[in-house]
Formats: sequence, C-alpha cells, structure tokens
Amino acid sequence: MGETAEDFVLVINSGSSSIKYQLLDPESSVVAASGIVERIGEDDSVIQHRADGESAERREPIADHTAGLRLVFEMFAATGHDLRREGVRAVGHRVVHGGEVFYRPTLIDDDVAAAISDLSALAPLHNPANLAGIESARALLPGAPQVAVFDTAFFHGLPAAAKTYAIDAKVAAAHGIRKYGFHGTSHEYVSGRVAELLGRDPGELNQIVFHLGNGASASAIRGGRPVDTSMGLTPLEGLVMGTRPGDLDPGIVAHLARSAHLDIDQIDTLLNRDSGIKGLSGVNDFRELRRLIETGDEAARLAYDVYVHRLRRYLGAYLIELGGVDAITFTAGVGENSPQVRADALAGLARFGIEVDPAANTAENRAARRISPPDAPVAVLVVPTNEELAIARAARRVVDRLD
Repeated sequence: MGETAEDFVLVINSGSSSIKYQLLDPESSVVAASGIVERIGEDDSVIQHRADGESAERREPIADHTAGLRLVFEMFAATGHDLRREGVRAVGHRVVHGGEVFYRPTLIDDDVAAAISDLSALAPLHNPANLAGIESARALLPGAPQVAVFDTAFFHGLPAAAKTYAIDAKVAAAHGIRKYGFHGTSHEYVSGRVAELLGRDPGELNQIVFHLGNGASASAIRGGRPVDTSMGLTPLEGLVMGTRPGDLDPGIVAHLARSAHLDIDQIDTLLNRDSGIKGLSGVNDFRELRRLIETGDEAARLAYDVYVHRLRRYLGAYLIELGGVDAITFTAGVGENSPQVRADALAGLARFGIEVDPAANTAENRAARRISPPDAPVAVLVVPTNEELAIARAARRVVDRLD
C-alpha cells in the first residue's frame, strides 16, 4: 500500500442487503481498495473488489453481514492487504440516524451500539442495517477502534424555527419528532470544498447544496452552518427521489388507510419503495428515465417535470431564507452526471444572477468545477461528493484524540 496499515481507515456503509467499503488514508486521500457486497441473504450474492488498479469478483451465497464482511477480508488478504493481521487505524461506519443523542462522530462501545439500535424506530430501513455492519466489524476486527459517523449530525444545530414541526409540542417531545436532516456528511464535505474552490472563507458564503442521488436532499448553508434542509424526521421529506415522494399532504396517509384499506406497513412500503420517480414512471434509474423520455413516454416526462419542479421550489425557498446566495452546488449521482437536470433546475433565473454556461455544463469532466459564466454573480458548481473520505477523516480525528 505504500503507507503502513496504521495510516488507513476502513470505511463501511452497510445497507439492508449490501456493504459498501473503502480502505483509504484520510490524510493523503489515497484509496488502497474499495468494493461492494450485494444481495446479502440471497443465493446470487456477489462481491466486487478493486485494489491497486485490479478488479476481482466472487459470486456465492452470503447469509448475513458477518459472512459478507468476512468475505471482504478474504478479498483484502488475497490482494495483499490482510486487515486482520495488519490492523487499521480505525473503522468508520456510516450511521443514518443519530436522533438527539449523537451529533458528532462517536467511538462505539456496547452502550453506543445499543443506542443506535434504539434509534431504529426513527430509521427502520437504515439503522438496523448500519448496526449489522458495526457488530460484524467489531467481531472481525476486535482490536480496531470503531467510530460511528451520523448522517444527521451536520444538521443537529438547525434553528428552532427550521427544525420544529407544528404539532402538539408534548407529543413531539415524547417521541423525538423534529427535523433531523440527512446526507449531512455529504452536505458538509461539499460545502467545504466549494469554499476551497472559490478561495473564500466559508464564514462569508451563503450556499445552496443539492445532493441528488437515488435519495435526494437540499440544504441552505450560511457561514458554514446549515440553517435549513429538505429531509425531516425521516428521509421521506423534501425533494422527489428515486423511490420516495418527498413532500406530500400527510392526510394522504389517513386517506390510504381508510379508502385503500392499507395498513401502516403497506403505506410505509409504498412511500419508501414504490413512490417518487419509480412510482410515476415505473423506473428509478435516471438514465432509464431519460431513455424513456426520448422515446416519447409521457409518464416519464411527467416524472421528470415533477422532479425539477420540486427542485426549483426548494431553490426559491432557500434563496429567500438566506437573503441571497453566493454559490449553488450539485453533487451525487444525478447532480454530478445530469447536465439536463442542472440546466432545467436553474433555467430562467438570470435576473437573480443565476446562470449556467451550456458548454461548461455539458463538458465531459468529472472534476469539481464551476459551470456558471465567470462573471456571473452566483457561482454554480458541480462538486463530486466523497462521503467515504469525510467519514475516514472524522474517524481518524476521534482516534487521534485517544492517543
């Protein structure tokens, strides 16, 4: 690897049936290896592993996250990085929901693991999977410090007016109901990179960041700190997403229960897995959506129009909330790779100082870059997110304080 194993942090992002991972040096940003385990619990499980420029793949049944992570370590050893023998500086885990309890990177012990489990009521699709990865890593690397980095942490200090829902205050307090926000690791990383790219102090900037992947969120950031974000108590609120609807009338839930006779679990599945772009068009991959639009598919066109309409609505709200904006940034899979979304989201806004340069916007370029005209008052940027690097750096800071 060049650097010693003790320089590296293993970053783990466990989903319900997957494990994404990277082994990287948080100081140099060098990635020694990365990969993904998919379809855990199925007969056709697969791991794709990349190290030192070489790729390897194995297909075999993987029963659970522990078996998956054990296979990951076998792949590491086969490519010259025996983590169980050499050790790592730390293991950083993405955890979606920290509730009111966790608002900074946290060293994991039994009590922390139990608290993450308790928070599963707020993120039933995410925290149990995150915890499965944590417990597997603790078992397989018992000597390595394990650090949880929470998606909600960046938004913990939202202003009271932004984080408070207008429901019975006693009910809200008793059940932890407030806007928590998600994708915080990405929003924090990207907004910091924007300041670097513009050569500005983050404290001087008003920013709007659009994290547009299968899950999507927006944030309004003033002076380096968020003042609002689109996701709420759960990742369902806000922008239209791949399989989630974003904002909708809460009365729809009661209406579905009474009229369609759906129980709460069926409604939960509908809103989390069968809504959004998928619910409107039948597909949730944006590339497939664009292909359908090009064939004249009206449902796909409507899905796209609803998606962009919601983006523009949040953009307008945050422009007013911030009192003006210095930078608007797109990140994540759709944000980084769809020039059409970027152009349509910002179309017709020149009177507000917001313009997109067509050539810069459509140029084949995966680097962080400005896509607005050089003299435009508002900088429009595309900045690739790097949540793994942000998690690795956060985990390294926690471990360094232990020395």
